[in-house]
Amino acid sequence: MVQLRLPKNSRIGKGKTWPTPVSAAPLKEFRIYRWSPDDTQNPRIDTYFVDTSDCAPMVLDALILIKSKIDPTLTFRRSCREGICGSCAMNIDGTNTLACTKAIADVEGAVNIYPLPHMPVVKDLVPDLSTFYAQHASVKPWLQTVTPAPEKEWRQSPGDRAKLDGLYECILCACCSTSCPSYWWNGDRYLGPAVLLQAFRWLSDSRDEAKGERLDNVEDPFRLYRCHTIMNCAKACPKGLNPAKAIAEIKEMLIERQL
Repeated sequence: MVQLRLPKNSRIGKGKTWPTPVSAAPLKEFRIYRWSPDDTQNPRIDTYFVDTSDCAPMVLDALILIKSKIDPTLTFRRSCREGICGSCAMNIDGTNTLACTKAIADVEGAVNIYPLPHMPVVKDLVPDLSTFYAQHASVKPWLQTVTPAPEKEWRQSPGDRAKLDGLYECILCACCSTSCPSYWWNGDRYLGPAVLLQAFRWLSDSRDEAKGERLDNVEDPFRLYRCHTIMNCAKACPKGLNPAKAIAEIKEMLIERQL
């Protein structure tokens, strides 16, 4: 049987176990991925113990407490703390999600935290999203028109506006794209669920006048058709959206314009 192993410098080792705080309340164990480009050490898993009575109920609150009171070198992204900005996306308890909306109480046993999978790591829990953002920019995520602009606004009927529900709510956290095997293997060419959801959002907008150009942009064996409807994206989305359905709708649009 063939046995495959990661390269030696990629194997995750056992890290430091930080001192246990003195507390009468039950402590929660957090096992957190650590890696820094500033040294030559392999990635490691550090262990922390948190008095959950000393912080708010979400995983992000525990991370903030760890950074503030235990280990100031721990690095992660955060901003809104309300599930709106998508900055604190990471892999928690084996699932891509937002640390600010994931309750500590929802995790049985130790809380295992890793950066979003299959992305280059900048440091600790911070992934490099440069390619992801460049792919988003490539679908031109803004209103395109050729008709002279109206004096006040582009009007839209309530029915046409309703077509954008389930699309505009995407916060570009990348939870869906980094849970997709097709994106893991072809991330340099396949746009991925999040970006294709954004593409469909503008294809569905009745005010937009660049539908043909947008369809031309995504009609490619790799940019669109690497999707195999695995549905990991819909399962991972912290906003409850369905990128796989949006991708299927784009494919249907391409078929319809050939008829």
